[in-house]
Amino acid sequence: MMAETAMSRKEEEPNKKTVLVVGLDDSEHSFYALEWTLSHFFSAASGGASVAPFKLVVVHSKPAPSSVVNLAHPGAAEMVPVVDSDLRKTAANVVEKAKELCVAHSVSAIAEVVDGDARNVLCDAVEKHHADMLIVGNHGYGAIKRAFLGSVSDYCSHHANCSVMIVKKPKRRH
Repeated sequence: MMAETAMSRKEEEPNKKTVLVVGLDDSEHSFYALEWTLSHFFSAASGGASVAPFKLVVVHSKPAPSSVVNLAHPGAAEMVPVVDSDLRKTAANVVEKAKELCVAHSVSAIAEVVDGDARNVLCDAVEKHHADMLIVGNHGYGAIKRAFLGSVSDYCSHHANCSVMIVKKPKRRH
């Protein structure tokens, strides 16, 4: 039944592009996910056509400085502007690198930096852009680290209102 509904929507709007949201941070895992998306959805799917059947939205969440700085520590208030500046620079670098990758693949993309926790930012981006798929990288945290930090991909797979693809960077085999 759900397949019929999805197919009906596509038939009603034949020129509507499938929306892909890629969540990025400054890790090699998330940029691998973007590169994978560009090479698998845009290069191959478009068959060399000048217009791919997909719309790409790249989203980076910038955490609040207060989530990085322990405000209970003496002198922490003075650190907030410095941390905020660093977070802004990181966000600008992430977006710039993403744009360069997209240009290298001849893909036009929307790039956004949104303040907030990555889990919520990505789920909100799915809603805002009416995404058909959310694509994230996998950091490969162990069970203990994942328990303390939480997994963005795990959260999104349970809460995003679209399909979620977790792209894993292959491990080198010895």
